[in-house]
Amino acid sequence: MTRPLEDAPAHAAPQPRIGLLLPRDLPAGEVLDYARRAQDAGFTSLWAVEDMSWRGGVAQAAAVLATTRLEVGIGILPAGARNAVYAAMEVATLSQLFPGRLTVGVGHGMPAWMRAAGAWSTGPLGVLSDHVTAVRSLLRGGSPVMAEGGPAVALDPSALPDRVPDVLLGVRGPRSLALSGRIADGTVLAEPSSPEYVRAALAAVGAAGPHRLVAFNVASVDADRGRALERARPALAWIGEPDWAPHLAPMDIGEEVRALRERCADREEFARRLPDGWVARLALAGTPTEVRSGLSALAAAGVTDAVLLPTGPDPSAEVASLAAVV
Repeated sequence: MTRPLEDAPAHAAPQPRIGLLLPRDLPAGEVLDYARRAQDAGFTSLWAVEDMSWRGGVAQAAAVLATTRLEVGIGILPAGARNAVYAAMEVATLSQLFPGRLTVGVGHGMPAWMRAAGAWSTGPLGVLSDHVTAVRSLLRGGSPVMAEGGPAVALDPSALPDRVPDVLLGVRGPRSLALSGRIADGTVLAEPSSPEYVRAALAAVGAAGPHRLVAFNVASVDADRGRALERARPALAWIGEPDWAPHLAPMDIGEEVRALRERCADREEFARRLPDGWVARLALAGTPTEVRSGLSALAAAGVTDAVLLPTGPDPSAEVASLAAVV
């Protein structure tokens, strides 16, 4: 059995449930082995990515659910690309076959991808609201009225799951976060999810009752702090781009990060020039003790589920080191 990099502290601070990302570019022949490694390492869940031109989230989730005992999250299904009735059928089927082990994330989808797929709408907030409301109603036996005055459609009672899965919104903007607080069971926050960003997002969500909060973060764990930071650095190359501005705005280094990106010729130079202190704040990177402390800070900010994004050229090899914080 692999020995942990450090022993856990005797009185550890509260931590969120810790899951692992299933990398979108992992060779197909390694996917199920990766899932089994995650299970053996003690992770509670595996999150399957659905990015355009890679692999479908529903198919990946089904394979992992059938192969392991892990809970599986799907993140994020784009609302505009799926009919609500057929999406509910897929979710209901997985929930019947693997009760209590599925979480579904739904979002707008990246605008460029949705336009390329012919699935972008001029009213994305309304599309997301209608889609998620219909899916959640269908899973509970309701009959939403379809668009354009079409007939009401319901799932057959035999297709309804006994345990309805949580449907979360994977969103960034303030209006979309507020929508999540009104219509969803929780919210998925993309990386980087610092405690400052988490608190700002939760304030925008404004949920009146219990609300799951899933936070994605680049993660790198090593007994050598410098080595952990260097592994995490390339994965942060994207955070200086405009789409990630909401993540940086609540942080006291946000403006400096943006200014650094403007001075750099490309993302690679930006990542190389990120100071170590910034890397440690923009990722869960460092020694096991440092990363556990980071996870505790996220829990204190309101995160219920932390999803670790492995770094380096061989994600499968990273599972054991990341397990040091489970």
